[in-house]
Amino acid sequence: MQSNNRDVASIWDMVQSIRRIQSFTNDQTFDEYLNDIRTISAVERQFEVLGEAARRISNEFRQAHPIIDWQRIVGLRNIVAHRYDEVRQDILWTIIHSELAPLLAQLESILPPLPNEQ
Repeated sequence: MQSNNRDVASIWDMVQSIRRIQSFTNDQTFDEYLNDIRTISAVERQFEVLGEAARRISNEFRQAHPIIDWQRIVGLRNIVAHRYDEVRQDILWTIIHSELAPLLAQLESILPPLPNEQ
């Protein structure tokens, strides 16, 4: 399947968001995270970007890569953006530490090589 530039750009945005979330939380315990409103705000913003980028992926690209739970990623974004008063930081923390690394690997595996890598 030939991916379009918008799909590729959106995947790159998703990869960058995950990397940022990981870097923001890398050296923190859960208690440190809970007491750091800047990090919480930054993480929530990157989850919004991650989900918005996933929402922009074409249906054809999503169908070609069904192993990625596109709907769940977008759904989390909707909760963070629109039901922000219901966001549970313990759930985000679990996602950060159990689901983002595998998702990052999946996304990186479907990115086309950069022109100088060919």
